[in-house]
Amino acid sequence: MGRRAVMNLLLDTHIWIWLILEPTRLARRVARALDDPENQLWISPVSVWELLMLSRKQRIRLNEDPVSWARRMIEKLALHEAALTTEVAFESESLGLEHSDPADRWLAASAKVYNLTLVTGDKKLIGAPGIKVLANR
Repeated sequence: MGRRAVMNLLLDTHIWIWLILEPTRLARRVARALDDPENQLWISPVSVWELLMLSRKQRIRLNEDPVSWARRMIEKLALHEAALTTEVAFESESLGLEHSDPADRWLAASAKVYNLTLVTGDKKLIGAPGIKVLANR
């Protein structure tokens, strides 16, 4: 029996939040992939920023300061950082995405530059050209 490939998974913002606060919203295969200790989980600073904005707008409620919560969850999940670099910025312009949401562009570009699989339920990103996606559906 062949050995299964290890995946490097970049969490879209909603996937990161659901993994911690609403795990039942994750598809079974996504939950298994995220729970597999062989896989590496990655986060973009864009997702941290989005979480902070959601908290500020009270679209998400946390039991503690959002910065403290985010730091703790990054450490707890041993998330690797997909840093925003000039190469990611350049790639964000050449992706051919149909929409202009800057956060989605940064996430897709980060997945491509770092050769990560983007875990998302966003239909606009699921079909994005040139990036690997693990769809939450």
